[in-house]
Amino acid sequence: SNGRINSQSVYNLVSNIPPGKVATYGQLASSLGNSRGARGIGKILNKNPRPIIVPCHRVVCSDGHIGGYMYGKERKISLLLNEGIPIVNDLIIDFEKYRTLG
Repeated sequence: SNGRINSQSVYNLVSNIPPGKVATYGQLASSLGNSRGARGIGKILNKNPRPIIVPCHRVVCSDGHIGGYMYGKERKISLLLNEGIPIVNDLIIDFEKYRTLG
């Protein structure tokens, strides 16, 4: 379906992504029953009121690129590197190895 995505349900899902793992915007949208909602997920995460509790830096693009971040891409990259995720030129190396949520 293409229903409206509830912000709280997005934050709840993202809160469950463990350190050292990533999920994609599209995965989150599909998990919430809206396979076309990836862009909406990005908008919701840009308004994330609790970036530590809701680790939106762990949400990336489906091709393994880092994607945007409310505090800037450099910060997102450094957070992910600190969690052991290898990144070169904004791209996660061995992307499949670090994906979670199916």
